[in-house]
Amino acid sequence: MTLISRLVGRLAKLPPAKTHAVIVERDLKIPMPDGVALLADRYAPRGSDRPPTILVRCPYGRRGFFGFLYGRIFAERGFQALVQSTRGTFGSGGVFDPYGHEHEDGLATIAWLKQQPWFSGALATNGPSYLGYVQWAIAKDAGADIQAMAIQVSTSNFHNRTYAGGSFGLANALYWTHMMASQEQPRRFRRMREANRKLPPLFAHLPLRDLDELAIGQHSPFFQDWLEHTEAESDYWQRRNFEPTVKNISTPIHLMGGWYDIFLPWQLRDYRVLRETGKQPYLTIGPWEHSSFRMMGASVGESLAWFNAHLLRDSGQLRKWPVRVFVTGANEWRALPDWPPPDAQPQRFYLQPGKGLSLDLPGASEPDRYRYDPADPTPALAGPVLMGKSLPTDNRPLEARPDVLTYTSAPLENDLEVIGPVQADLFVHSSLEHTDFFARLCDVDQRGRSLNVCDALLRLAPGQPAPAADGARPIAIDLWPTAHRFQRGHRLRLQVSSGAHPRYARNTGSGESLGSATKLVAADQSVYHDPDHPSAVVLSVAH
Repeated sequence: MTLISRLVGRLAKLPPAKTHAVIVERDLKIPMPDGVALLADRYAPRGSDRPPTILVRCPYGRRGFFGFLYGRIFAERGFQALVQSTRGTFGSGGVFDPYGHEHEDGLATIAWLKQQPWFSGALATNGPSYLGYVQWAIAKDAGADIQAMAIQVSTSNFHNRTYAGGSFGLANALYWTHMMASQEQPRRFRRMREANRKLPPLFAHLPLRDLDELAIGQHSPFFQDWLEHTEAESDYWQRRNFEPTVKNISTPIHLMGGWYDIFLPWQLRDYRVLRETGKQPYLTIGPWEHSSFRMMGASVGESLAWFNAHLLRDSGQLRKWPVRVFVTGANEWRALPDWPPPDAQPQRFYLQPGKGLSLDLPGASEPDRYRYDPADPTPALAGPVLMGKSLPTDNRPLEARPDVLTYTSAPLENDLEVIGPVQADLFVHSSLEHTDFFARLCDVDQRGRSLNVCDALLRLAPGQPAPAADGARPIAIDLWPTAHRFQRGHRLRLQVSSGAHPRYARNTGSGESLGSATKLVAADQSVYHDPDHPSAVVLSVAH
């Protein structure tokens, strides 16, 4: 193991290990208030007297990859780590109910920690995705018991990601359901890899309530819950929503995300809440997707520096500026005082007749039209997903479809850096009351390759927003934020369509409920670009 840890340390550019002599205590039983016991492994540097503790609560196992990365690596660098399997996973008692018990179980774990003779009182929490959510779940009520937090590719409210833009994140939901059902079975990695072959054909099936049984051989209670409890205001999601507590958290927090991560917009919303309440979190955003090994490696180094500063009072490794982002297109890291950058200004590029895109207001013109047919849904091509291709790819095959409109600028005379929020302000019309609109910003190089930069989908409901007298509906689609340089000679391109299936569940057009819908109704869509309907993409341009 020491050979592997030395190799990982070099590849991830980690601080040198203080020791490779690590004590591991397996299967510690931690009692919960309801009598359930959760299992944990403790990693500690041999001979060290009560070093600070890093708590990692994980539904994906406490051995193997997670035990190595979040246990041994930290113990070799002077910390002890407690890696716990969450309720109903890998030998821990109870039933796994996603997000449902993490508040109570996390606080009970800290109460148990405080009674252990090897615990000094210095405590931090760490981890990505679900391992980050469990940190938000306890942060407010744990208060001063936690001296530092490091949260990667996660957010305080998973409802936002599950129903991004008002649609249902179908591919993410089914892949995760399959993963959770497979991860404790024999040959689990083989079974999980089989999902890439087994699941794609299922996405064409309706109704959606059948998909979990088709994927894993039985109904998944939480998958069915997600199909039934779609509203953020439902009791199901309110019990699992810790976004209202973010403003009350004073623990120093380092947030790390990726431009192609499924949680990015809402992670940045958590950051803004902390800033608006006077806190100074650190923020790092790299050119990473959700399951990026490069991100995980980088997060260990960032977390070590954060914990050294806040648990050991060694701030020498902390950077000068609190925000650090990777600018794609320029392929360089940029230090910033805040997010979004204070000097970034909104600039509108207007959709033009003839499929153009420019700074000029459009002239009189007829709208562009296309038909969206849910029986042949516009496919997802790259973009932030849990499994599959998230990184930029050539969009020309997608743009060749008749149900995808494109608006393209002239070649840029100078580099254009876009750092901050991106929004598509469109005037649209649909023949249906229930419909979706999807917008994607692309970078078109001199060879004509159209690489996706950021995108998002918005689901419209009857009367929301209300149409004008001429039937046009003004909509605003908040795309994923970005930090990207469009190089001189490149062109900007905005795609407009009505789907990205199965990343987003197709809008059947019928208005039937999410889980039971089977009727498919095609929508005739229009996008306006004239003086009364100046559709535009709004970019945050750095100066």
